[in-house]
Amino acid sequence: MAQGPWNEDTGAAVYRSRDPIGNLRLRVRLQRVTSTSLLLQRLQQPSFGGQFIPLAPLGARNPAGGDRRLEEEKEEVVVGWQEKLFSQFEVDLYRNASACQSPLDRQYHQDIRRLEEAGGRRNARIFTYTDHDRFTHLEEHCQRVTTSPQEIPSYLAETMADVRRRRKWQPQECRLLEGGGLKSRIVNWEPSEEFVRDSHVLATPVQTMYIMADLGPPGKLGSRKHEQVLCTIKVDSNGVLTIKPDFTGTKGPYRIEAEGEKRDVWSFTLENASSPKPEEAVAAANREQQVFKDLYSRHKEYLSGLVGSDFEMTVPGILRLFVNGEIVSAQGYEYDSLYVHFFLELPDGWSCPPSQPLSRVTQTCATKTHGRARVAFFSFPFTLELFLSLEEAPEGSFPSWPVLYFEVLSLDFWQRYRVEGYGFMELPSGPGTHTVTASTWRPVEPGTFAELQRFFIGGSPELEDLTYTRVPCTFTGDRLSRFGFRTETTGSVTFRLNCLQQSRAYLESSSMRQRMKGVLDRLGGFGQHSSFYNILEAFQRARRRMREARESLPQDLLRPSASPAQETGRDES
Repeated sequence: MAQGPWNEDTGAAVYRSRDPIGNLRLRVRLQRVTSTSLLLQRLQQPSFGGQFIPLAPLGARNPAGGDRRLEEEKEEVVVGWQEKLFSQFEVDLYRNASACQSPLDRQYHQDIRRLEEAGGRRNARIFTYTDHDRFTHLEEHCQRVTTSPQEIPSYLAETMADVRRRRKWQPQECRLLEGGGLKSRIVNWEPSEEFVRDSHVLATPVQTMYIMADLGPPGKLGSRKHEQVLCTIKVDSNGVLTIKPDFTGTKGPYRIEAEGEKRDVWSFTLENASSPKPEEAVAAANREQQVFKDLYSRHKEYLSGLVGSDFEMTVPGILRLFVNGEIVSAQGYEYDSLYVHFFLELPDGWSCPPSQPLSRVTQTCATKTHGRARVAFFSFPFTLELFLSLEEAPEGSFPSWPVLYFEVLSLDFWQRYRVEGYGFMELPSGPGTHTVTASTWRPVEPGTFAELQRFFIGGSPELEDLTYTRVPCTFTGDRLSRFGFRTETTGSVTFRLNCLQQSRAYLESSSMRQRMKGVLDRLGGFGQHSSFYNILEAFQRARRRMREARESLPQDLLRPSASPAQETGRDES
């Protein structure tokens, strides 16, 4: 028999079916391809006339003697969903009534007796494990990552294996309460560990079935070490079917190599043998699908009626800014148990809804070692909705963007807090996703006494006005002097901001262009102002580097050289 190419794709395939899972049928074909020891024996035989004797297909009858049973080399079985096919090991085990302990074992004992009275099993090597067998529970408990039998499950895998899936509703969970009504018990004041595992793990109930093969030597079937999994089938309550490996189709058979001295090579195929649905069932399924479509369309119309068909637009001359922000982490601080207090300052021309809070406090977070630093991961979300009125903005100047001021504090065991740093961050002027890391500082007092007081008592200098970290909101002069104000750089806080801008100035309609021309110019000026500011900042950095380079040069190189006549005149004078 010429063997085609092997199917190497042994991954799982997922199907969804509206038919009852009880109609599922699989046709499994198992055949031994060759044996390594037999192949070596044939290759070592001498040739006659310079030609080798061709190998006969395994499973065929040998005219010279040595008849080989066909059913031991090739087998085909049609298996239904959760249909139990006993292996030789199970037949030998459950034949003895004294070895049956559970009700399932005694049921298998009766089934095997009926099979023996009817003439024996219809399968030899192919058998199944259903969802109620011990093998299925052991496989769910010991999920392996690799195919190595020597793999040792990790601590996490062993712990998660004890978490059972949520069971379906059971009548014993209900009690007859006052009034004679049958009601479910919502609150359980004394839950057991099993109840907690079954009730607090959100998972869909799954039924599992394994199609197995006994690849032992001919005449020596019934050993557990020769059992191999051919196919794993899982079905959940939503009708999702997961089969691993997939149906063979036109991809060729799968290859499996048995363990042992001979290391026989076997091939098997999987085919969908389910009978097609009758016309009545097809018509009923179509009617059911049409009912679902009508239900979904009505629900869609209901939601559309609640939302409305008009898209919410801003007032002309108003820029709407949405900020979905997150305080990601804080690092570089001296003490543990950090939390962040922040508030937003709105410049002239900005406003927000009255119900929106502009000040928030995060949770207290313990730090952990991340690389070489101690980092506190907050992941604290916040949302801002702001409005900029270009009519109220000062004439002749660019509108200022809101500034987020924040302070980082630490909480010790005695519920005393310390100021770890102050900082600020200006909201990005462009839409999109922005990740900003803002550095912080804190005021310090000279001397050792202040540090001892901070360590033992918790007191430290604080700012009365957090806007002093930038430019105080009460400052009206031209120059702000901070001479003599001692500070110390502490750590940094990382923000992640998702900004969205909405304005009628962004409309591309030709009828709106003339009316919104001023808004477009004003909004376009933001980007020009930002670009101009970036150019000036780059120029200042280059000028600072040039000044530092000039200062690092020797003074003799910077002094201009004098002519010989000037040197002579200087000596005479």
